[in-house]
Amino acid sequence: MAQFLASSDRSVSDDASIWQNLKYAISASSGFQRWQLERHTQLQGLRLDQQVQKYLRETLETLAY
Repeated sequence: MAQFLASSDRSVSDDASIWQNLKYAISASSGFQRWQLERHTQLQGLRLDQQVQKYLRETLETLAY
């Protein structure tokens, strides 16, 4: 069974590494790429971090309905 560490047991570099891997996995997904194409003009000037956060927020808002 997988073990999960409390946030106080993880280092900031571990969290950053997890976010990097997650961010790249999401950005490689077909759903994210389609979303990016649909919102191209709205995303200009945003870093990949910001785009992924916006994508996740919109996706979760949609799922909440």
